[in-house]
Amino acid sequence: MNSNTMTEKEKMIAGLRYRFEDPELDELRLRARKLNKQFNNIIGSDEDDGEKGPEIIKKLFGTTGDIVIVREGIKVSYGINIHVGDKFFINHNCILNDDGPIRIGYGAMIGPNSQLYTATHPFEPSERIGGSDENFTKGITIGDNFWAGGNVIILPGVILGNNVIVGAGSVVTKSFPDNSVIAGNPAKLIRMNIPTK
Repeated sequence: MNSNTMTEKEKMIAGLRYRFEDPELDELRLRARKLNKQFNNIIGSDEDDGEKGPEIIKKLFGTTGDIVIVREGIKVSYGINIHVGDKFFINHNCILNDDGPIRIGYGAMIGPNSQLYTATHPFEPSERIGGSDENFTKGITIGDNFWAGGNVIILPGVILGNNVIVGAGSVVTKSFPDNSVIAGNPAKLIRMNIPTK
């Protein structure tokens, strides 16, 4: 598809340069803010019946598995670009900056205060001055059985394989294959963890 005929939303999801200030994107961000607020106000309140929260998350996220557990304090950019597998768990106060796609497989566990970022900006200073309206994205893809400790940051474009474990406080700046145990800032391979079952 020619980028001249694409909507700003299509460009954003495809990782092409797009204009942030766009009526369709403005509407999607407003929808996400409203659903975010509704979710965070219900979780832990007297209205929390154990069903309303997951219903809101299933409206907010692009796709989900059947079992999705999300704790309060979550913040997303659009929601529609988040795709998670079954048995997904994300703890308190996490940020999913889903300007680009965030795809997470089956059985993922993400610790509190973690942040996944897909939005990025031009490296050329003259293209960034004054909060340039030109942005682009790099999606994040995470395999099955992922486990991230608290305060993990995953940067744009990272791909993590199946069974990856990320130590608390790590900043993941590059991709790692299946069965990697990584930690640090920037995250480095600590060892390979080959499953026995």
